Amino acid sequence: MKHPVFTLLGLLAVAASATMPAAVQAVEILRWERMPLAVPLRVGQERIVFIDRNVRVGVPAGAGERLRVQSAGGAVYLRASEPIEPTRLQLQDADTGALILLDIAAEPPKDGEAELEPVRIVEGNSTPARYGNQSGGADETPARAQDQAGTRAARRETPVPVVLTRFAAQNLYAPLRTVEPLPGVMRVNLRRDMDLGTLMPTLPVRALALASWRLEDQWVTAVRLTNTGAGWVTLDPRVLQGDFLTATFQHEALGPRGTPEDTTVLYLVTRGRGLAQSLLPAIHRFDPAAHLPLPKDRPTDAKEAPDAQ
Repeated sequence: MKHPVFTLLGLLAVAASATMPAAVQAVEILRWERMPLAVPLRVGQERIVFIDRNVRVGVPAGAGERLRVQSAGGAVYLRASEPIEPTRLQLQDADTGALILLDIAAEPPKDGEAELEPVRIVEGNSTPARYGNQSGGADETPARAQDQAGTRAARRETPVPVVLTRFAAQNLYAPLRTVEPLPGVMRVNLRRDMDLGTLMPTLPVRALALASWRLEDQWVTAVRLTNTGAGWVTLDPRVLQGDFLTATFQHEALGPRGTPEDTTVLYLVTRGRGLAQSLLPAIHRFDPAAHLPLPKDRPTDAKEAPDAQ
């Protein structure tokens, strides 16, 4: 005969085990320190990468058909349908343009292997407070926030036109992994029909807007300049026509048409509006003769014609 106390304890143990939550899945922490992060994959298994920011994912063309990539809510979902050789992905912050590089490789799963755990990417040596920082706990979070605010304030000590111009030049000429993040900057869509014919009307130069970014109340627009003449062209900001805050040429002159030096980039910074609203209106040549009344037909009847002398 079972003792009633042991029976009661057994029932309590079963009830407790039934109400206990399932074990939380482990998360692998990777620290981004400008070195590519290895994220292995297994064919047919989805792996989640938490990054806590809105990112765009750059996938090489060779892996695009074998790798499904989805990004939502600060998480990137990777699933390989076939084996993939070592390949590098680029995660670009949609707000700042900063990059994080991932080295992936997908292999078929082996029998008895557990699924790979999700990955969380953190900046540098910092560890999110919710994961339990043994040295300082949650008290370090305000300190990190103050440090970041101080960094932003120090960056603002540099004039915004200088910061914007440097950011635009890095995006066009420097490798993406070396582009310095710029908090608050936003990519701006350009009008496809923008006419830049009035920008440098006295020079044999063709201008084409490439890209534009905005920070606070200022815009920077990168404009490609191409020499259409046979001689060298010296670039002088005084020939620019428009309402610009600053103007910076990537090179000081353009070589003759057809040479490697015939193209450069101009960075125009405007305040309160974009480039399209800062240009002078196009002036169309006026032909007075086109607006004169048509002359009356001369008489052709012999009776109406004057007598010949």
